Amino acid sequence: MNEKEVAVVFPGQGVQRTGMGKDFYDNVSVCREVYEEASESSGWDIADMCFGDDERLNLTEFTQPCILTTEVAMLRVLETLFGFSPRFFGGHSLGEFTALVAAGALPLSEAVRIVRIRGRLMQEAVPVGRGAMAAVISDNIDIETIRQALKNLRIDIANINSANQIVISGEASAMPDAERRLEEALAKDRPFRFILLNVSAPFHSRFMSTIVEPFEEILRVIGKGIVQDNSVAVTSNFRGIFHSGLYEDLIYNLVSQLNHPVLWVDNMRALASQAEAIYEVGPGRPLRDFFKTMSIICTSITTLGTAERTFRKSG
Repeated sequence: MNEKEVAVVFPGQGVQRTGMGKDFYDNVSVCREVYEEASESSGWDIADMCFGDDERLNLTEFTQPCILTTEVAMLRVLETLFGFSPRFFGGHSLGEFTALVAAGALPLSEAVRIVRIRGRLMQEAVPVGRGAMAAVISDNIDIETIRQALKNLRIDIANINSANQIVISGEASAMPDAERRLEEALAKDRPFRFILLNVSAPFHSRFMSTIVEPFEEILRVIGKGIVQDNSVAVTSNFRGIFHSGLYEDLIYNLVSQLNHPVLWVDNMRALASQAEAIYEVGPGRPLRDFFKTMSIICTSITTLGTAERTFRKSG
């Protein structure tokens, strides 16, 4: 690859699919080694769940370690075969944990255990059917307009994904009122879409506050191998800037991500300020379109074939 500052970003929950990462796994031994390490740490066969017809792949507790393992495995292949050497890292929600592993700030063996418990806690925080999330899509969304429209509803802003998309999260019973208010506020002179998401809980909202303390304890107990200095190359979803490199800040930021919005627009700006090229690595490519709204080029790598074409062209 050409010598230039490179960043890599990782998508989060929602990109899972049966067979994800299998072409990497079948062709490159370093990929298999990642799945083996993650499986040994977790106590169950992550590759089998990713590649087989296992319905648990869509259960948050299992989805999160499966996605994280697949993304790390894909990254290791890019590093081994193509000399891919990113200096900056970012990830959306769950993807922030992948980014920390990629940066050498969190061992893979610890990360898969942490995110599995994270997923279980997030699912258990609210009974199934009580919570919901929805994407609000419109041109040049003003965040304050959204906040005012949602006032007095038990719904929060969960993700600020781009200039044209935010995600809201909260009580399922309040979503019809939220849609009506937002349509009144946003659809007067521009296109407007309100899309309920296929999720099982209201992530990144006030309803995750009950799991903040237990998750902090999990981070401190399991995350013994955290290398705080390496976290300075990773953007924080909660802060919207790069992590400070201080241990207590890192713990606080990761815990606060649970019940606060993912400031992805700020993450994209921070990464673009440092890197000349940005690559999205994962089984899906939702982040590429968010970068496009900011006129930032982000190249997505979802299969081994995509990687070969990408690096043959750039290298």
